[in-house]
Amino acid sequence: MFTLFHAPQSRSTRILTLIEEMGISDHIALHSVNIVRTDGTGAPDPANPHPESKVPALCHNGQIFTESAAIMLFLTDAFPETGLGPTASDPLRGAYLTWLFWYGSVMEPVLIQAAAGLSHPVLTKTYRGKAELTARLHAALSKGPWLLGERFSAADILLQSPFFWFKDATPDDPLIRDWLVRGAARPAFQRVMQAEVLRRAA
Repeated sequence: MFTLFHAPQSRSTRILTLIEEMGISDHIALHSVNIVRTDGTGAPDPANPHPESKVPALCHNGQIFTESAAIMLFLTDAFPETGLGPTASDPLRGAYLTWLFWYGSVMEPVLIQAAAGLSHPVLTKTYRGKAELTARLHAALSKGPWLLGERFSAADILLQSPFFWFKDATPDDPLIRDWLVRGAARPAFQRVMQAEVLRRAA
């Protein structure tokens, strides 16, 4: 059994979407915790094992996993039969791992800096900017409907997630917008979003 520490309508929502897509919810115990929200509401929860009191955090056999990409990689490797993550022998494995780690190393920093109105040559040289981010996504999506071509994966869930919460950050690119429409139309995503509204209201 795996335990996911989750706060409704937060970064851990994308882990719920992955779990729903994989069809492994029977293997996951959901533990709701309080977190500090960007608007200042909420508070750290002593029941949360995350070292910074954030989400997501996943517990399995006494191990604690944090960071969305790490959790997604662990789950897709733990349940390879679900097909949501290429295995080590799959030719798409390199691209899959690259997208997962590119998210935290480049994509999210670029989006956060843009949202904060930050601009500095050191930041641009290190992380690049929104133009480069858009070009990278556009190049991948020009080869197929998903980041891995014809194959939908956890990488799509992860990289689509910030645009669902911060729609103004979505690049003005038809391929990217169509990719997001496809992701939002998936039944698993729809089910999770509906459940999240109820959880947040509870």
